[in-house]
Amino acid sequence: METKDFKPYIPAEKITPEFTVTSIVTGIILAIVFGAANAYLGLRVGMTVSASIPAAVIAMGVTRVILKRNSILESNMVQTIGSAGESVAAGAIFTMPALFLWAKEGVISAPSILTITLITVCGALLGVLFMIPLRNSIIVQEHGTLPYPEAQACAEVLLSGETKGESTKAVFSGMGIGAVIKFLADGFGVVAGVIAAPINALKTEFSMEIYPAVIGVGYICGTKISSMMFAGGVLAWFVMIPAIIAFGGDSVLFPATASIADLYANGGAGAIWSSYVRYIGAGALAAAGIISLIKSLPLIVKTFASAIGGLKNSQNNSTDRTSQDLSIKFVLVGIAAVILAIWLLPPIPAGILSAVIIVIFGFFFATVSSKMVGLVGSSNNPVSGMAIATLLFASIILKATGNTGAAGYVSAITIGSIICIVACLAGDMSQDLKTGYLLGATPKKQQIGELIGSVISAISIGGVLILLNKAWGFGSPELAAPQATLMKLVTEGVMNGNLPWALVMIGVFIAIVIEILGLPALAVAIGVYLPLELSSAIMLGGLLRWFVDKKNKSASSDSSNGVLFCSGLIAGEGIVGIVLAIFAVAGLNLVLPFSAGQIGGLVVAVALAAIILKVAIPSKKNK
Repeated sequence: METKDFKPYIPAEKITPEFTVTSIVTGIILAIVFGAANAYLGLRVGMTVSASIPAAVIAMGVTRVILKRNSILESNMVQTIGSAGESVAAGAIFTMPALFLWAKEGVISAPSILTITLITVCGALLGVLFMIPLRNSIIVQEHGTLPYPEAQACAEVLLSGETKGESTKAVFSGMGIGAVIKFLADGFGVVAGVIAAPINALKTEFSMEIYPAVIGVGYICGTKISSMMFAGGVLAWFVMIPAIIAFGGDSVLFPATASIADLYANGGAGAIWSSYVRYIGAGALAAAGIISLIKSLPLIVKTFASAIGGLKNSQNNSTDRTSQDLSIKFVLVGIAAVILAIWLLPPIPAGILSAVIIVIFGFFFATVSSKMVGLVGSSNNPVSGMAIATLLFASIILKATGNTGAAGYVSAITIGSIICIVACLAGDMSQDLKTGYLLGATPKKQQIGELIGSVISAISIGGVLILLNKAWGFGSPELAAPQATLMKLVTEGVMNGNLPWALVMIGVFIAIVIEILGLPALAVAIGVYLPLELSSAIMLGGLLRWFVDKKNKSASSDSSNGVLFCSGLIAGEGIVGIVLAIFAVAGLNLVLPFSAGQIGGLVVAVALAAIILKVAIPSKKNK
């Protein structure tokens, strides 16, 4: 449909409640909840899920069902503010835990909550401000070109609230079940969170988590992605670990200080994985991220050039409600203020050079992210590749100008953190603005909502990171923080070259081989890098999705009950994870004196799988 012929659901001349106290307060609550839940999830498995559709469902449920309000634009505002939390969390947890890992090693002092908050707020503000002048060229002028699949799904969910509310029930029931299982496993300790079985012939083990969030991620990602991740886990635990043990014997190989035989005798297959395989996984992850960026370069250059060209016509002076943006003067002053803050505020470990790098890379990747989300969706947006590329260039520039050592580490991660948040938030914001464009929202009000949601989320995420680190520690089995650990390794590798490069390069060439075979290397690399218990649980979710799609005769849509139920599982477990972290820091022990152990965990996993199938497969009378 041509832009000039497009008519939104709510006409421009019609005024309905939109930016209200109800929508703001509800949106802020959702932003904090989804931000905390996705921070927890991302630190556990190295990936987050889009909060836009679940936020749209909950927004519809709260405004329509609970508060009995009838404005679809008010529900859209709740979704706009609420979904910002997930994007801010994703950008923060992919990079900033590296600062805590260095503090744990004694390289630097632990970052303060003020430092984390200021870095996150700066990234959030720049992500929103960089996107505002691009709205007309990307959202409006290319309406018939960029499909924005998630934005269309959000619009459909909100429109479905005009007639029914079954989707809301799926999300909230998922939240409740996810919360209960998390409490049973990690709160009360009555069932084991991990099922494991040794395989002595190969000197390894098979393991699987029973946590609802991880299984839910597998269901949402689908069979293809989950199977690729599981393939990486199989490669790591059933090929690499047995090979290292068989050929290594009593050898002492860097970076370990004990022999391979002693490592296995004292720590099992997990010790071999942490000492050697995770470096191979890091090399594969870094290479896969860069490959995804290189593959996207022609599209990146084309989209950036067209977006910049569209800026010439982006200032729409129309008085129509649906064409009003925040003033370009406000945007420019805001960007200047943020850059000055990055340069001059002592708690932000960056100088004028870092500020310049942030401006250049920030605007470039904000533009790229905004348009690529419209083309390939949030799930395929190569944010990890953007972050790695930024860290590589930033580390090289900082090292060349004498900014090395601990100060150079911190500056590089600060730059990477802000750029990562900018890219994540710009992509999410373009998606929200597209939903608003379809529904007939007021862009100016949505942009104000994005500023509110992103800043509130940025303020809260610092406390969440410090809380989770105190409770379990980043890099622990509970919070592997794979992306942040990778960013740490990349920075150290560029700055002083003290990595086990042989292992890293093995991972690099594994990723290259996978790409040559025509498979997505990033998903396989994540499977190599993560413990097998995570990728096998994700595989279980993928198998459930395969069965549901086959049973329903067609692939489920993004707004299906199964996807929404699993989104609820993730949110429910994430919320309880934060609650349990508070209990752990406070020294409150909820563990009961009895446990059903791994048998109990197996029963819970089977029951959860049955519930997912029940929710996702419609009964005969509802088909």
